[in-house]
Amino acid sequence: MTEESIISAEYSASQTSPQGDVASPPSAQVADAPIPTRRTSLPGNLIRGAMIGTVETVPGVSGGTVALVVGIYRQLIDSASHVVSAGRTLITGPDRREGSLHHLRLVDWKIIIPVMVGMIIAVFTVAGPMATAVETYPELTRATFFGMVLASILVPLQMAWQDRSGPLKASHLLAGILAAALTFWLVSLPPTAVEPTWYVILPAAAIAVSALLLPGLSGSFLLLTFGLYEPTLRAAADFDLAYLSIFALGMVLGVISIVKGLKWLLDHRHRITMVVLTGVMVGALRTLWPWQDEGRTLLGPGENLGVALGLGAAGFAVVLVLVLLDYRLSQRQTR
Repeated sequence: MTEESIISAEYSASQTSPQGDVASPPSAQVADAPIPTRRTSLPGNLIRGAMIGTVETVPGVSGGTVALVVGIYRQLIDSASHVVSAGRTLITGPDRREGSLHHLRLVDWKIIIPVMVGMIIAVFTVAGPMATAVETYPELTRATFFGMVLASILVPLQMAWQDRSGPLKASHLLAGILAAALTFWLVSLPPTAVEPTWYVILPAAAIAVSALLLPGLSGSFLLLTFGLYEPTLRAAADFDLAYLSIFALGMVLGVISIVKGLKWLLDHRHRITMVVLTGVMVGALRTLWPWQDEGRTLLGPGENLGVALGLGAAGFAVVLVLVLLDYRLSQRQTR
């Protein structure tokens, strides 16, 4: 059975997302246009996790975008928020034990556990071949990634367009343009060669994990910018536990520091958040231009133009199918 048929079968009914630890005011509940959440199955969630884990090894493609496309993004964000709240309550109180257990009971474990298992299996399976492909065929892999990211832009753009908080304002468009320009400038900077020491890996992982929380932002791309992309893939492929333990600790610190702020933005500033993320994705396309030198100077199309165009079109088509599938299922739920 294909992933599409599994998702179609299990998306027949909807569920409400878990409530946050702080209730939003009525005006925020009307304006935030929450991301639809759906009932899911164990096999489907394992496949979703594998999809997220696979794209997290791809520079420029966001695991958060895939979570949006397959309909579990809001559940992941709300569950992560409750885990953070449980830890905070356990440390600071009041009513530490009962308070932390209350938040842990609100975590959607039926989704979180299989998604995490699927992600871990996919990352350790794909990391080695992906690193080899990027090293051996840099132009062709970037062309494929370019097409995938280009189609993924439709996800936050559609969500911003469908927001019920009112008409799209000029300030929203300006924020998106500024985000695109800033991202374009950042990804134009020459890559940095760094020694993968613990004090470099820790903050890099904390920043890179934001890709799981922010649709449109790629963790692998951030690692590529830091000069840690290939070392991290090789560590996963070789089961380098020392490297991976430091990286995992950095991810935990990143989730703790980012998830609450992101949840507030989704609840209270949903439209502008999606517009800014659209701008980030547009600007990030610059780093995925197939023909560039090691200093990220853009070059004209090379001799592999035909193959690159074909792979880019294939990547675009794969993501477009997922986006259209999500849209169709969402429309079916609202009838």
